[in-house]
Amino acid sequence: MIKMMKNKILIIGVLTLMGAPLFSASLDELVGPDRARALGEAVITEVQLKTPKPVLLPNHGELQRIIEETQADLGSGIFVESLHRYQKPAGAAQPVWSDAERTELYNRALALSTLAGIQYYSTSRKTMRTFYETSQVIDGPNTKRALKDPVFAEPPASLTLYARQKDITFGDNIYQYDYRAGEDALILIQQNLTAMTAFLFPAVGKNKLRSVIAVIDAEDSLLIYVATMAKTASLPGLGERAAPLSGLGERISNSFTSRTEAILKWFTGQADKAF
Repeated sequence: MIKMMKNKILIIGVLTLMGAPLFSASLDELVGPDRARALGEAVITEVQLKTPKPVLLPNHGELQRIIEETQADLGSGIFVESLHRYQKPAGAAQPVWSDAERTELYNRALALSTLAGIQYYSTSRKTMRTFYETSQVIDGPNTKRALKDPVFAEPPASLTLYARQKDITFGDNIYQYDYRAGEDALILIQQNLTAMTAFLFPAVGKNKLRSVIAVIDAEDSLLIYVATMAKTASLPGLGERAAPLSGLGERISNSFTSRTEAILKWFTGQADKAF
């Protein structure tokens, strides 16, 4: 026991000298032991309509605050959550991510150009399709001049980027990306700055879409939480009770589910490159 305590003190001392965070929460602490066991390497997804309430949200104060504030701003609507455990490779820093790993993950999340060409599964067509046809960082929502993906030597506590992205369902739109960098988590928040149409119909009004990606350090893993929230236009199949869905409403709901899962897959691919 004394030897274990000395080893723990030694680890904390080394991490302090390196400027790294001293600890990270375990999966059990973040999502509870039952869900931690259920995660394994799988993805858990929940879809709710009209009366959304998070059911997969990790026990993380900053992330919980962001989701609560976003829901209060948007009101009821489509709410899709996905939760994934990403196993760190054997060579990763333990027991917490290193400054270098955290910075690399942050820069990978800034690489919005890499969203171009990602694929999603179309439930209506029963095949894989391109999600974003184009994706690029721009200097602002008005001038729209293309920029290179930014790279930082150290993640700033907060950062706002703008991007122009054309996706196969909602067309060519301008988005705002807000980044939050904490010692134990990186959080990305996307919102639409232009109204979105789907299948030639109004679908989501300006500032009525939010996609949140949270990457939380969890000892030997990364816990990745993705939520897509949208206040949709009045559409067939999205009535007061939102059931049963049919026609256009069902297609849009499926599209948001695919959006969430595609973003999750994109980030896990970015994590593969970071470690």
